[in-house]
Amino acid sequence: MQIMKFPIKSSVPCYNIALVAFLMTSLVINVVGQEQPKEDDYFKLTPVLSPHTAILEVGGLTVMPNGNLGIATRHGEIYIVENPSSDHPYFRKFASGLHEVLGLVFKDGSFYCAQRGELTRITDKNNDGKADLFETVYAWPLSGNYHEYSYGPALAPDGSFFVTTNLGFFNDEWFRGRSAVPWRGWTLKISPDGKMEPWATGMRSPCGLGIIDGELFYTENQGDWIGSGGLWHVNKGDFTGNPGGLVWSNTPGSPVRVTPDQVHAQVDPRRIKDAEGKYVRPENIAEEKITTLADVKKEIPAVRLPAVWLPYGFLGISTSEPIAIPAGTFEPFVGQVLVGDQGMSIISRVFMEKVNGEYQGAAFLFRSGFNSGVLRMAWADDGSLFVGETRRGWGSAGEADYGLERLTWTNEMPFEMKAVRAMPDGFEIEFTKPADAATAEDLASYSVESFIYKYHPVYGSPPVNTEQLNVTGVKVSKDGLSARIVVENLKKAYIHTISLPGIRDKQNGNPLLHATAYYTLNNIPEGDKLPAADLSTKNTLSATASSKATNIPTTEKAKPNTTPTTAPQTTQKTPGFFDVKGLLVNYTCTACHATNNKQIGPGFVDIAKRNYTNEKIVELIHSPQPQNWPEYETAMPPMPQVTTEHALKIAAWINSLDD
Repeated sequence: MQIMKFPIKSSVPCYNIALVAFLMTSLVINVVGQEQPKEDDYFKLTPVLSPHTAILEVGGLTVMPNGNLGIATRHGEIYIVENPSSDHPYFRKFASGLHEVLGLVFKDGSFYCAQRGELTRITDKNNDGKADLFETVYAWPLSGNYHEYSYGPALAPDGSFFVTTNLGFFNDEWFRGRSAVPWRGWTLKISPDGKMEPWATGMRSPCGLGIIDGELFYTENQGDWIGSGGLWHVNKGDFTGNPGGLVWSNTPGSPVRVTPDQVHAQVDPRRIKDAEGKYVRPENIAEEKITTLADVKKEIPAVRLPAVWLPYGFLGISTSEPIAIPAGTFEPFVGQVLVGDQGMSIISRVFMEKVNGEYQGAAFLFRSGFNSGVLRMAWADDGSLFVGETRRGWGSAGEADYGLERLTWTNEMPFEMKAVRAMPDGFEIEFTKPADAATAEDLASYSVESFIYKYHPVYGSPPVNTEQLNVTGVKVSKDGLSARIVVENLKKAYIHTISLPGIRDKQNGNPLLHATAYYTLNNIPEGDKLPAADLSTKNTLSATASSKATNIPTTEKAKPNTTPTTAPQTTQKTPGFFDVKGLLVNYTCTACHATNNKQIGPGFVDIAKRNYTNEKIVELIHSPQPQNWPEYETAMPPMPQVTTEHALKIAAWINSLDD
């Protein structure tokens, strides 16, 4: 098996790829045969034309005070683009010879970027349009490991800089992130005069940094100890989950007081060797007692939970940069946060609120269909959003190797969930446009499910402890702009999938553009609960039909049945695509596989050509063999949550493609 060799997709665990394009952007036809609105009707994508000589594998984007766009590339170049929003932007190479720049800001007449081992200030002293002064602001140690990438900087309100650093991965335990030299797996705060202050640790592959409302946030990718991607709020002294960087917590100046032994006392790191003395990669154990990051926080208060989880395969597989939506840009969602994803070539939208002093909130799909993997974003002076892209090494839903695009609001108002807020007895859902009362007051329009991820040394986690929750009532505001639902058995520190498939726009009867929200309920607020007399309990579906409404399939419990390989070959009619489409999406197969195209993993057609039996495909779903696909850098993890019945159905469809 090959070892991963570059930073952005380092935490993508699956050889599968982004929600198949037409599943995310296909036209939906309503009962009268009219096309329903699409993402492109509200947020339009246009490419930014660049010279053929500019290989824009974008690692950093920033808009300068004069409106010019600064672009840093993974090839170590910096470009300045004049008139970047016009039909004829002008590209000028400003600097070259840098070491894989993965962030860029402009401050006081100079660019600042994070290279592999330092924060660098770059200046054009003689005003000839090219850099002529390169200064090291602060350098941190390197071991030479290929995975020691560095991200940033993010510019703090006090004028200092935040940088995050990747863990390394070494041959003896290539699957386990290690901090071989000081401050790997850390967030560092660096003053303009080069003084470094360790800030927090627990980072594994922290690709995205952002200052939101004056506070530091970062995004993390799924990987060892990290069940799924998410958006973390980071205070000084926080520990965010991966214990690799804790080896430096006893170093003078460290604000983190957690030790590796404290974490390992809660969860076994499983450093096990085989008969040949080689370390064994930890794999998911379906029957084990489930421990979550919230469970560990009870014993180690310095643990920082994600403000918002971005569920793997639904809202990304390789989370990148977060960026706040300012006034004068995407007006329906000003004040919220956009988060890119490199693997699925999408942008998600995040609404956050504070409950009991802690950030939490809802995440929604916002825009799909980018030409390549979304890595960096920056706001143009005209209110559009520049999106820098790359897919090198791991593939992405967008098939271009790299790109630069602009996303522009058309000034049309989409029918969306604008926000979801936690309530003592459920959730309040705010809409961008009035909802039709008949559908909004019908319990059949709502579905809520809770789940969470394991905290363990394994690469990623299946959703666990999944439970369908009962929606017992709804109260719709008189103006139709909000609906408050009462939900039984809310789960603190769990993700709540809130699906609204039946809600319709009052004006024209359209469904929501994106009908699912994922709310991370770190705290349940106190306050008044809705009296039963105020609630609508109308339900146009029977209790049985209503209970089947779900967005994520039933997944791993304490002891699921995951011994499928002896099931007999089915003799039923071969399923078609629409028979398995929901399974492919719900089990996140389409996060890494397309039907025909090679992406993070092989296309389903290529799998069919291997002539595996249905039973063998089921076996490989539950216990993958990466050596079968050596040309793919990222190995597929075991998927025990896929039931035997569903796996056989998927296998039968895959094998039908060989025809």
